[in-house]
Amino acid sequence: MPPLRVLVCTVVHHPQDARILHRQIKAMLDAGYTVTYAAPFSAYGTEAWLEVEAVDLPRAAGRNRTDALRAARQVLRTHGPKADLILLHDPELLLVLPGLDLDAAIVWDVHEDTAAALVAKAWLPGALRPLARAGVRIVEEQAERRLRLILAEKGYGSRFRQVHPVVPNTTYVPESVVPPGDQRVVYVGHLAVARGVDIMVETARHLRGSGLTVDVVGHADSYSRGVLDQAQDEGLLRWHGFVPNDKAMALIDGSMCGLSLLQDLPNYRHSMPTKVLEYMAHGIPVVTTPLPAAVSLAQVHKCGLVVPFDDPAATAAAVLRLRDDAELRVTMGRRGHQAARLGYHWPDAARDFLARLESWARAAQPHPCMTLGTS
Repeated sequence: MPPLRVLVCTVVHHPQDARILHRQIKAMLDAGYTVTYAAPFSAYGTEAWLEVEAVDLPRAAGRNRTDALRAARQVLRTHGPKADLILLHDPELLLVLPGLDLDAAIVWDVHEDTAAALVAKAWLPGALRPLARAGVRIVEEQAERRLRLILAEKGYGSRFRQVHPVVPNTTYVPESVVPPGDQRVVYVGHLAVARGVDIMVETARHLRGSGLTVDVVGHADSYSRGVLDQAQDEGLLRWHGFVPNDKAMALIDGSMCGLSLLQDLPNYRHSMPTKVLEYMAHGIPVVTTPLPAAVSLAQVHKCGLVVPFDDPAATAAAVLRLRDDAELRVTMGRRGHQAARLGYHWPDAARDFLARLESWARAAQPHPCMTLGTS
């Protein structure tokens, strides 16, 4: 079978999202696939890799989703017939499929528990959340009947009737790493209340005068931008904004520890915090809140410290413990790196991911599309 022609589409995620671009699309390109990537490049102020055919889309944000979905539908109508496989990364895109004449294999990459994630969406009024959750479940049932699914987490499988392959959020693990230093604390990832931005800032406040620098890396929502700008003005931390994944990983190297301060929300309880794996991969200890998967990683591999939810004082104390105990942090960093290299190296998962896409593309037959929505 000749190399696949794949159309990848998102209207929600940053075009340089680590899972979409730096893992999946990179694996496709390395395998010789032709990739058309439709994403909100302009909205995020970024450009596409030269190796892909880029299609710029509006961004779907908050309640403003109509224009993005209309544009995505047109992209699917125009570019879909030329593809062997279409890979969708947003549940919203399931709504634009009805009525489209597409013979390619259509795959939905399930990044999160969408219904559970609605709890953390400030733009959705609380009174509407039960109705929205019910609507999500209906759309998911339709998708399972009509499309192929891959799951980012094994725990997402309980939402579906059938068994679907898991393509985990692992990461690139270098063969060797720089031992953790004693001067910088890092956070890499999206920034929002649910991801602990307020606790992070207060932790930095507790660390004022300790001689440590707190480096925060990632795209922030509107609330978090204000919080981080003020904290930076106060000299509490350095916020780097969004940094492409490969460059963000370089900022981890040689730091003292990495923070993962996710709140206790349904969407996170059965998810593997990718940032924890990234810290392990680069040989630094983890300081994490007690979500089950994070606790398992930290305790089984003895590569980090667990702190209570919403407790900046305890978080700062854990950081200072690592600062004051060089042997502890170096040992934890080494254990984390070894565990990541053995069990969480993305190229190992990439082979199965590509084989699955090729199998689905070969089996693709003309089929009726979903019956939800209107054309």
